[in-house]
Amino acid sequence: MAKIKINEVVNGAEKLSLGISMVVAVAIGVGLGFWLKSLTGWNAMIFVGLAFGIAAAALNVHKAYKAQIKSLDELKDENRYKGYKDAKEDDE
Repeated sequence: MAKIKINEVVNGAEKLSLGISMVVAVAIGVGLGFWLKSLTGWNAMIFVGLAFGIAAAALNVHKAYKAQIKSLDELKDENRYKGYKDAKEDDE
């Protein structure tokens, strides 16, 4: 029987959760748009909800990017990575 590597499962779940959060954000935005359309009768409210959903999805991606950069900066200071050069240093 094959062994399951926990690190691979966790990394895959993190990547999957970002994709799911993007889809859910857009779906909630469209749902909000339909609800606002039912209250106001304006068809444009669907597009307003869609815009809010897309903005929320972009915010989720931005937060994930910032978290990834922070974790990479923490790794940079570890002793086992001190000997590696930055790609920017190679160009100079």
